[in-house]
Amino acid sequence: MVYAIEEINADEFLLPNITLGFQLFDTCIHLSRALWETFISLTGEDNPIPNYQCNKKVPLAIIGDPISLLSVAMATILGVYRYPQVSYAASINSLSDRFLFPSFFRTVPSDAKQSVALAELVSFMGWKWVGLLSLNNDYGIQGSQILKEELQKLGVCIAYHETFGQGTSLEIQSIAKVIVQSSAKVIILFSRDPYIHQLMELLLQKKDVERIWVASNGWSTSPILSTPRYSDLLAGTIGFTLHEVEMFGFNEFLLGLRASSLLPQDIFIKDFWEIVLGCRWPSVGSSGDNVTLWCTGEEKLTSFTNRQYANSKFDFRTQYFIYNAVYSVAHAIHNLIYPCALDQMSLTQKKCEDLTNFKPWQVFHRLKSVYFTNRMGKEMFFDDNGGPPTDYDLLNWQRNSDGSIEFVTVGRYHLGQAKENELSINSTAIRWITGGNEVPRSVCSESCSPGFRKAAQEGQPMCCYDCVPCAEGEISNQTDSSNCFPCTEETLPNANKTICLPKDIEFLSYKEPLGVTLTSTTTFFFFTTIGVLFIFVKYKDTAIVKANNSDLSYALLASLSLSFLCSLLFIGEPKRLTCLLRQKAFGVIFVVCVSCIFAKTLMVVIAFRATKPGSNMRKWLGPKVPAVVIVICASIQVFICVSWIRLCPPFPEKNYKIKAEVIIYQCNECSDVFLWSMLGYMAFLACVSFLFAFLARNLPDTFNEAKWITFSMLIFLSVWISFVPAYLSTQGKFMVAVEVFGIISSSAGILSCFFFPKCYIILFRSDLNTRASLFGKSTTQKT
Repeated sequence: MVYAIEEINADEFLLPNITLGFQLFDTCIHLSRALWETFISLTGEDNPIPNYQCNKKVPLAIIGDPISLLSVAMATILGVYRYPQVSYAASINSLSDRFLFPSFFRTVPSDAKQSVALAELVSFMGWKWVGLLSLNNDYGIQGSQILKEELQKLGVCIAYHETFGQGTSLEIQSIAKVIVQSSAKVIILFSRDPYIHQLMELLLQKKDVERIWVASNGWSTSPILSTPRYSDLLAGTIGFTLHEVEMFGFNEFLLGLRASSLLPQDIFIKDFWEIVLGCRWPSVGSSGDNVTLWCTGEEKLTSFTNRQYANSKFDFRTQYFIYNAVYSVAHAIHNLIYPCALDQMSLTQKKCEDLTNFKPWQVFHRLKSVYFTNRMGKEMFFDDNGGPPTDYDLLNWQRNSDGSIEFVTVGRYHLGQAKENELSINSTAIRWITGGNEVPRSVCSESCSPGFRKAAQEGQPMCCYDCVPCAEGEISNQTDSSNCFPCTEETLPNANKTICLPKDIEFLSYKEPLGVTLTSTTTFFFFTTIGVLFIFVKYKDTAIVKANNSDLSYALLASLSLSFLCSLLFIGEPKRLTCLLRQKAFGVIFVVCVSCIFAKTLMVVIAFRATKPGSNMRKWLGPKVPAVVIVICASIQVFICVSWIRLCPPFPEKNYKIKAEVIIYQCNECSDVFLWSMLGYMAFLACVSFLFAFLARNLPDTFNEAKWITFSMLIFLSVWISFVPAYLSTQGKFMVAVEVFGIISSSAGILSCFFFPKCYIILFRSDLNTRASLFGKSTTQKT
């Protein structure tokens, strides 16, 4: 503090022509004494009276106290008067409450910042299962509570949380037992130095207690624990400490101190001299001996025997925050005075008060907006909670060959005015208790691979789980996935359930064997039918063609050829036009076929009725009757199909429900009523034709086609009767194949039974293809 004030007083830019002074009050680390000294500062009298200021010259700000408990008591009183207080070591989070402590500031980060830093450190290392030990005072309780909240946000589970203090050996033994029995390999210890010693002594007695210790700032540089005695237990410890900043000139300032020139006005020089030089000041009546080293005041500080000052480069982390606290108050005063000084220098009409006549509450308001860069190049300001920039060094306890512990800086946690949280760690520089550089693992359950999800274990934290395979139709493509996600309707999981693959699209294709077979068969029968039609046309003047009503035969053969072709509409990728036409084309064409057969049967019956004496049926033997029959029968089917198209037209669709592993690309017929009405009407017409043909089967053979019509209709009905259950029991492309097979087989049955015998006679038995031959049997019977 003396160093900072002397430096400010020598600065010609900061508070020029103003000399800062100071008063020192010793709280003796006692609450009542701290409150008493606070009231002395407020009143200016050694016997203070609350709410009275007996001396106009009171300090403008208080620097301190380092103890959080005392700072809380002081800040409660000082906040009432908006009296600025700047602590350099009180770190508990409750002091950030601006409602309770409106005038409290500090140059050391709050423990809340440290808790966030520790949580991010644990998350960075990938530890998900940790133990937590905390001191049972404000420092440990508040810090560990914030730490637990931050760990929970980052998905880290607490295996156990034990609190301790100056407890009994039974309490410490209980904590040690929990540590040994727990599966957590990482322990966060939120405590201060003196209270840990008893626990570590007990753990030393146990064997193979290999844990990773994460240290809070309270013991991360502990001189008691960083000794060879505890190196087997604490080597590899990692923790945060306040960022070390070298104060330029401070070493020289200390080394330049001379007790002889500072006595007697400096009341601390004697104690300081005895500590750093290991000597004693002679007192009245003391006798010299050859053992005691006596202080003379003329010694030069070139080397120190005390551990704290053991090196030429001193570790004055706390002193740096005192330095910043003094400079913060100085800048607040400067910002309060400087505008008035400018007004007076410019001789404006605005009059400022006496530059020395301002109040502590005015300094308080200026402190809230203080911002400066100190001589070390570090920014200094206070946030909305009165806290400074957050800056921690990450230390790693590394064991040397002689068992001593060396503190090695392996990272930094810095939060400046830009509000950017930066945790930087050199992982390769860390040496763990295992002796290697690989980060040790600490998990309750091993990671779940892709294709599995985490299932919480009953009564356990969320980090303890079982790995359960994803259900059918679901995947997980990340490690430790909490949920499995369903694939879309057009995709399905692979065997490992890690990715969704496109489903195969199924339809009766021209390229697959079944499609090729049906297409080839259809083509063969189509050309066969065309060939038969060609034979009938070529031999149209022969007796057998004329006797079997050549016009009806031509119509039947033409409709049969079209019926074979319409089966091709069912093969290939469903399109809107093919879906719209295929059932209708098949239904209408087949009705025309059956109508032709029905007309042939009807004409056979009429012909025989007309040969009887006195029969008036001869007038129905012309070509008009078959044409009318075909038109009427086909018109009913056309009406059904047109109504179907207008009211509910079929359309192509992708069916995802029939088979989970494939997409069925099919035609949605839209209305089953129209479909079965069409098929039912066709079946009804076939049954009528079959009945007429069956009744006419015993007519004389020469003029009679009824037997062949009966056989063809019998095959037709057999095919379509067996078609119905086969059609309803199949799905996808096989349902289409069944219908195509039904069309081909029924058409082929009619072609074979009805026309092949006639073709045989035409081509190979021309001797039978004469009028005499056709009428021979009849003549013989008459004779």
